[in-house]
Amino acid sequence: MVIESVDLQVETRRRRGQLVAGEVLVMSVRPKASAAGRCSRCRARCPGYDVAEEPRRWRTLDVGTTKCCLQAWAPRVQCAEHGVVVADVPWARPGAKHTYLFEDTCAWLTAHAAISAVALFLRVAWRTIAGIVARVVADGRDTNDLLAGLTRIGTDEIAYRKGHRYLTCVIDHTTGRLVWAAEGRNKDTLARFFDELGDQRAAALTHVSCDGAEWIHAVVTERAPAAVICLDPYHVVAWAMKALDKVRVRTTAAAGTRDRHAMWAVRKNPADLSGEQRTSLADIQATNKTLYRAYLLKEQLREVFQVKGAEGRQLLAGWLSWAKHSHIPEFVKVATTITRYRQLQLNTLDHGLSNARSEATNTHLRALTKRPYGFHTPNALIGMAMLTRGGLCPPLPSRTA
Repeated sequence: MVIESVDLQVETRRRRGQLVAGEVLVMSVRPKASAAGRCSRCRARCPGYDVAEEPRRWRTLDVGTTKCCLQAWAPRVQCAEHGVVVADVPWARPGAKHTYLFEDTCAWLTAHAAISAVALFLRVAWRTIAGIVARVVADGRDTNDLLAGLTRIGTDEIAYRKGHRYLTCVIDHTTGRLVWAAEGRNKDTLARFFDELGDQRAAALTHVSCDGAEWIHAVVTERAPAAVICLDPYHVVAWAMKALDKVRVRTTAAAGTRDRHAMWAVRKNPADLSGEQRTSLADIQATNKTLYRAYLLKEQLREVFQVKGAEGRQLLAGWLSWAKHSHIPEFVKVATTITRYRQLQLNTLDHGLSNARSEATNTHLRALTKRPYGFHTPNALIGMAMLTRGGLCPPLPSRTA
């Protein structure tokens, strides 16, 4: 790229009935002669389609408060694969009207700030930023194989909008990055991931962490039979927590007692209890034996996954016997559910794998949806997720650190 001339122009445009004047710094550049006859997407040599009647412009980073544009004579070519496209230029992505410098800066700012603020700062439209993010993410996927080298993965679903609209996300436990996401929450959705992964790389998977969703277990067992499925401890303890709440409501309603500290006294970890909550727990031990036994069952189940290993296996066997003979219907039901998934929990105790990284990604995605007050399409959310959690965010230009 050779800069031929620099021209400072004044453009006047009408906005909301008022004339707004702005200075535009236009730099006339000339690409290499060999690039003029190549497709901007596949860089194949193509026959000429037309000659540029006037120079085309690509928005680049501003110089102070003055808009800065690159201007060059860029004819179009007719590619057999991509149709009529502008000839390849070294300073912009195919089909873009902004330079690499501008788009990488815009993508970095969007990953760290709200799109509306970035749009105001860079003086572009909101939809322009969405297009830039899509191109940057697509470019990153072309140059980075996110599915390469996967051995331990975690999968989970998250509701991205009201009306039971879900995304299925897959993360890499080794790097903690989001490697794949798609709309849907069923066998077909997860099967698409394994289709993209391929049989050879699916055979290399050693561990898969997930919750109690049967459709995940079925697909993983079929497509990656060598992988060990580990059930997330958080979801197992959550089953006991829900049963504990039901026991508390049932027993306190039958006794006609009201204790505003009782709920948190039985739900919180013993080390985190306040003075009032400790007093409430002591009263429960003395007056509500059923609720106190349910509380001990919940705490013992937490201890199972903290100990892990062979000792955790013994504690789990003892817990199941205790829960089944506790005469507490809610915990008898939980024991039946845990028995059905017992092998998956034994895998968790042996390998110590949880779905914590997937839950962290879900928390980040919820924060992303709150920042722009939701996304119109799941693809827009997936693009932002891959930009921020998939490692596809480009570094801020001209920054070495």
